[in-house]
Amino acid sequence: MGSSEVFFVFHPPACILSFSGYNTQMDFFLPLNQIDSTPRALPEATKIISLTAQPYPDGYRLRVNIEVTPFEVRPHIEIILKDADADEVASTNFVEPIQWKLEFTMHIRGELNNPYTLSARLYYPDGAENEPVLFSFNVEPPAPQPESD
Repeated sequence: MGSSEVFFVFHPPACILSFSGYNTQMDFFLPLNQIDSTPRALPEATKIISLTAQPYPDGYRLRVNIEVTPFEVRPHIEIILKDADADEVASTNFVEPIQWKLEFTMHIRGELNNPYTLSARLYYPDGAENEPVLFSFNVEPPAPQPESD
């Protein structure tokens, strides 16, 4: 039995997708403007469109979603989670993300101390910087586990 292979060749202003395998040989020529014609923002106009967070039922993990305007130049994004005492309990950084929609998990350190504030700041090391976007929420403590015999 033969193996299948997929090749992706990127040469602006077009790319070629090639598939080969069992009894097939297909090539696709896709001009880049047909692949994605989404307008891209310059660094000065790139910003965070939305920031949300949803705690997991265990009370110590957090699903974070960030959406950024489609960008021409990849930005940096700094995310900080602080508790009610303004102590940092988690943080992460994205350096030049490829995608405009990011979803990731953060781990909450220490004892629960509601409310929490998630701060996301989009910036370029040599240029534009935006004010942080904030999202506040509470984390429910995990449900007690039934004792096993």
